[in-house]
Formats: sequence, structure tokens, C-alpha cells
Amino acid sequence: MNLDFSPQEITFRDEVRAFIAEHFSQDLRKKSSSEDLNREDFMAWHKILGKKGWSAPAWPQEYGGTGWSPTQRYIFSEENARAETTPLLPFGLNMVAPVIYTFGSAEQKQRFLPRILSGEDWWCQGYSEPGSGSDLASVRTKAERDGDHYIVNGMKTWTTMAQFADWGFFLCRTDPQAKKPQEGISFLLIHMKSPGVTVRPIIMLDGGHEVNEVYLDNVRVPADQLIGQENQGWTYAKFLLAHERSGIAGVARSKKGVERLRQLARAERADDGSPLIEEPEFERKIAELEIELMALEYTELRTLAREQAGAGPGPESSLLKVKGTEIQQRLTELAMEAVGNYAAPYFRGFPADSNEYPIGPDYAPHTAPLYFNMRKASIYGGSNEIQHNIIAKMVLGL
Repeated sequence: MNLDFSPQEITFRDEVRAFIAEHFSQDLRKKSSSEDLNREDFMAWHKILGKKGWSAPAWPQEYGGTGWSPTQRYIFSEENARAETTPLLPFGLNMVAPVIYTFGSAEQKQRFLPRILSGEDWWCQGYSEPGSGSDLASVRTKAERDGDHYIVNGMKTWTTMAQFADWGFFLCRTDPQAKKPQEGISFLLIHMKSPGVTVRPIIMLDGGHEVNEVYLDNVRVPADQLIGQENQGWTYAKFLLAHERSGIAGVARSKKGVERLRQLARAERADDGSPLIEEPEFERKIAELEIELMALEYTELRTLAREQAGAGPGPESSLLKVKGTEIQQRLTELAMEAVGNYAAPYFRGFPADSNEYPIGPDYAPHTAPLYFNMRKASIYGGSNEIQHNIIAKMVLGL
């Protein structure tokens, strides 16, 4: 595969790089590196890209996509990672939007897509429940038809950033008597300010508020917020998860992560006092990681080319998800190994007079919280164990 850019692609790269340099301000950069981003902080870069028409590179042009080639989309992702811009949240742009423009009605497309594109609406995902994570077919949240509405009752958990959300897309059981559990699920769009919707925070070990529990108590949902056909939600959910898993790979951000790891290893010292980056065993570990990342990058490029040819994400999205999350976790493991004792966990919210503040270099205190946080990467979007089963069945024919 030839990865050399054409003159036209180099011109495009320079355009993207110049736009980011001009519009991703120092203020945005400072906020992006903070641990405590609010809704406005998360959405600022999305809205800037939305005004430029660049917020949804993968969408069809008829709905506001860019019409870029796979290589242009690759370049755009690379340049955003290089500049460490605020990552665009995937729940609206990359997850529910493809479901809406593929399976939704004309009215739903007109109603929801422009506001996702512009960043006006924030979305969250209502899939997981207590006891229904990797086994999504066992969801118990019920949606019962009542005239022109559904009455929804149940609970969702691990709902990322639901505290900021305007809308959520939910898997609900509409036919408890279905022969197969997958056949009785529907895909509903629910306004998060509807009466009966309660969002309760789950505070993580490091004090952060990233995920939530969502309770639905007799929530009335207009029937025109059902996507596609009743009891066909499993089909739409699988379609959505394929898009999610492709995005989880995070190749461009991981390449930036390797660069930061090398910088860290230059600053840290081996037992003999030399820079850790010169220690053969540690350098070998970084080299192995880079080789795996390069292989993942080629796989992602092939997947992009396949999508450009008109095919949606297939089982290769499971490959991207598994290797992408393993690489992300390995990056945090090597960072922990590099900083050693200075990686002692740092928890937010210490009182001002506390003597428990972390010691060591500025880059060290957040190493452990990031390591622990990344343990979830191999679980969300369908656990890696489930992805291995999909690969065995769909790719290897086992």
C-alpha cells in the first residue's frame, strides 16, 4: 500500500493544518487538557468545525458530509491528533446519526441531523443495563405502546456524559414474548428532559464524573421517535456498534500517544542513570507497540477504502476495536512503568490544605488514573471477548 500523499493531498493537509492553527486557540487548547470539561468546553471545537462544514467527514454529502476521500479523512484525523484538539464526541456524529440517515424517516432526518452536525444537540447512549452489557439482547427496559406514545420504564447504566445530554438513543424491549430476545427490541430516541427521566452520577475512583445511571419512570415517548420498525432495533443496534467499534480504534490519537511516551522516556531515568529511552528492553517494548500500531493503521485504511466503495463497516470493525483498545491500554501500561513510584494515584477534590498532593514531575500524577480509566476500553462497544467470537465466526468461519 502506497502511503505517500499526492500533491493535492499535501495541499489539503496544509489547509487542514492551517485551519487548526488559526481556530484551535490557546484558550481551547488549555481547556482541552483539563480534567473537568463542561458541556461548552466539549462542544466548542465541534461547533467551529460545524461552521466550516468539517464536523462529520464520514457522513454522506446529502446530509452535510464533506465528500472527502478515505485519504483526506485519514489526514484530517491525523492533523487533529497532531494538534491534540478536543476529540469530537462520537454519540451523535458517529453513532446515532448513521442510524438516522440510514434507517430513519425523512422527518427524523430533517429534525435531528442538522442539530447533530452543528453541535446544538448533545447525545448519549442508552444500551447497557445492570446485567445487560456484553449480552445486550437481555435488556429489560420496557417500552409499551399507548396510542401515539410509548411508555418507557427501566434503567440504563454507564451512560457516558448523560449529565450534559439533550437526547439519548435507547434500546427498549417492545415484545417480551418474542421467540428470540433479539427480535423483541426497538430503537427509541428519547429527550433527556422528558418527565420521568432521572440522571444520577456515578463518581469514579479518581473523583471524576464521566458516567451515569439513567432511570426511566413512565416516560412518554412520541411514537414518531421510533427508528425504523418496531422490534427491529437489534438490527439497528448492530449497525451502530459497527460504526462505534471502528471509531474506538483511535489510531491517530495512539500515534500521538507513542510520541508522548517517547518524550516521557527521555525525561525518566533507567537504573544506571541514563535516559530510559536508551534502555534496550524499554525501547524494545515501544518498538513492538509501534509495529502493532502500524499494522492497525493499514487495517483502518483498508476499512476506509471499503467504506468509500459503498460498503458499510463489516467484521473488520471488530478487529479495529480489539487491537485499538489493546494498544491504548498498552500505552498507559508503559507510561506507568516509566514513571514508577511517581505514578501513585492522584484523586481530584483534595482540600486546599491537604498534604496528599502528588509529588514528582508534572506529567506523572495523572498516569495512574488514566491507566485505570483505560481498563474500560476493552469492555465498552462490545467486550473484546465478544469481538473475538465475531471474528472467529465472520472472518475465520469457525
